[in-house]
Amino acid sequence: MQLFVRVAETGSFTAVAQQLGVDRSVVTRQVSALETQLGTKLMTRSTRSLTLTTAGSAYLEKCRVILNMLDAAESSLAEEKAVPRGRLRLGLPLSFGLQRLMPVLLQFAQKHPQIELVMDFSDRRSKLIEEGIDLSIRITNRLEPSDIVRKLGASRLITVASPQYLAEHGKPKHPSDLAHHAGLLYALDFQSDTWAYAHKDGTVTRVNMRPRLAANNGEALMEAAAQGLGITRQPDFIARPYIDKGQVSEVLPGFASEPLGIYAVLPSNRYVPHRVSVLIEYLAKALNPDMSA
Repeated sequence: MQLFVRVAETGSFTAVAQQLGVDRSVVTRQVSALETQLGTKLMTRSTRSLTLTTAGSAYLEKCRVILNMLDAAESSLAEEKAVPRGRLRLGLPLSFGLQRLMPVLLQFAQKHPQIELVMDFSDRRSKLIEEGIDLSIRITNRLEPSDIVRKLGASRLITVASPQYLAEHGKPKHPSDLAHHAGLLYALDFQSDTWAYAHKDGTVTRVNMRPRLAANNGEALMEAAAQGLGITRQPDFIARPYIDKGQVSEVLPGFASEPLGIYAVLPSNRYVPHRVSVLIEYLAKALNPDMSA
């Protein structure tokens, strides 16, 4: 089952054979024997690709649950201070992952050489169980009710535009003024987005931004803002370098945007492997000083 899961995740018999230091034929024979035992085809092979059958996809999900339970049973017999080991698959946001998490994860890898880190950098919302992700780092103010999370910190949203754009179109003095400006929106589709701003008296103004450009990556939107295409609102870790270089200026500094939470998201609340718990504590300690709201 462990071998089947590895092949399914990598999509390659050869890659798994290289990881294990065995011949490819050993891996293919093991998977074929598993299919014979189950009486069904789990994978469709070709010279260029490997695809799970419907039965294979269903079996893969069950294998992950069973192997996780096995891991839990074995780990419960060990002392809490046992050396953490094993593979740890991470889902990481692109910009924050590269800028803030990667240095921390490299330090973690040096400190825990028996943990194998597999990192998937993407701004999309991952399906943790289906994709076999042990831990996802998510930056959001819109958690789902079913999300199992540990808050690691927070990030402030900053509204910015280039000096060139503000000189041509005027600088907004109130959040409602944004409705007349071109928005550079963080979105997967070309739709309007609502930006909320809190006043000192506690009231909130919500503005439907008119999209001129939409993207699912903050760095791309900051580049567009720096070139004078419109106004964008990005987390401080993305916006601050552009502000420091004078490429953009902060807009509406007197109005507070809702902070974004930085969360460690788990695939379930059943059992958290020791290696995952160790990483969460390490990230919390490393990020909290920088990420306080």
